[in-house]
Amino acid sequence: MGTHIIRTSKSLEEKTIVLGITGSIASVRCVELARELRRHGADVHAVMTDAARRIIHPEAMRYATGNNVISEITGDVEHVDFCGFGGRASLLLIAPCTANTIGKIANGIDDTSVTTFATTAFGSGIPIVIVPAMHESMYDHPIVIENIGKLTGLGVEFVNPLTEEGAAKIAGNDEIVMRVERALGKKTLAGKKILITGGATAETIDPIRILTNRASGKTGVELALAAFRKGAGVTLVHRGCIGIQGICEFYVESAADMTRTVIEELGKGYDMLISAAAISDFTVSPSKEKIKSAKELTLRLKPAPKLIKEARRKYPGLKIIGFKAETGLTEDELIKRARKSMDSSQLSMVVANDVSSGGMGTEENDVYLIDGSVKPVSGTKQEIAIEIMEKVEEILRDK
Repeated sequence: MGTHIIRTSKSLEEKTIVLGITGSIASVRCVELARELRRHGADVHAVMTDAARRIIHPEAMRYATGNNVISEITGDVEHVDFCGFGGRASLLLIAPCTANTIGKIANGIDDTSVTTFATTAFGSGIPIVIVPAMHESMYDHPIVIENIGKLTGLGVEFVNPLTEEGAAKIAGNDEIVMRVERALGKKTLAGKKILITGGATAETIDPIRILTNRASGKTGVELALAAFRKGAGVTLVHRGCIGIQGICEFYVESAADMTRTVIEELGKGYDMLISAAAISDFTVSPSKEKIKSAKELTLRLKPAPKLIKEARRKYPGLKIIGFKAETGLTEDELIKRARKSMDSSQLSMVVANDVSSGGMGTEENDVYLIDGSVKPVSGTKQEIAIEIMEKVEEILRDK
């Protein structure tokens, strides 16, 4: 199993999240969900139904949130304090949410602490995000589907469950946090469509072996997530899968696959291409059978297709951001070569770095954002992606 990297950020700083918990076995996940929201800066307050309290103890949620748990509405009118007009809550997140609670909210039934908070949030316009969890047959019930459609039409966001082993399981914490970030973000890229490439491509040598490079694809993924948080329509073309609802993904292997997929997809109308992938410069003619290993082998390399060149030829008005990786150059020479690439392909910006000292396959990087000016940026790839998206906003604002 891969190692889960605990990430912290300030993306939810000064945000108050009311976490509504209903009587699903998935409520045992809420301790870690609350902790994850707090790692991103949120102030989290749990509201639990009676059914939820029979599955997970309120003291566990008090520990997870650092706040007292609301299990009933008292004379303090907690629902108004948090979700009334001018209330403290930035967002009501109901996770997990049972079919029963979805039905009650959709039909205006208010008989639990969580449904009372939902009713109040609706009345005051506080955003609501619902994360369903139930048996698959319940999720497929036509009335449940109708109720979800009704609430969606009223502006409620749903984080769809993962259908596994006959159960509609609650979505992963990373996905839930991402959707909360998007719901509370400024959506400065709303209405914009951005296509992003990421990671290494792989050129087939034979049915077993490939020719590739050290790129991890982390930058492309972080760019996709950063654009999604800002409300953009995002497509990610790479040799991987992140599985975030709302981000369209295409899996590709070779440089030719990536170029063909991107060119076809751009035909659907995009505002920008961010070509962050470390696309192979060379490819080979593959053998249909495994090449014997007990002898010396010579591979004849031939140039792979150039994605940016083809994209510029087919879509002359498209905004494109390119990446330039070099080794062993001075800062001045690196910037000079990046500007040359920028001019030759009419790029809006180039992200340049010297990978001889790191950057490929690492969590952190040092890059230069080069457009009309030069801006050095150092930090995690998430932090760099956020900086790049600030530039993307400027470029698309001027479009």
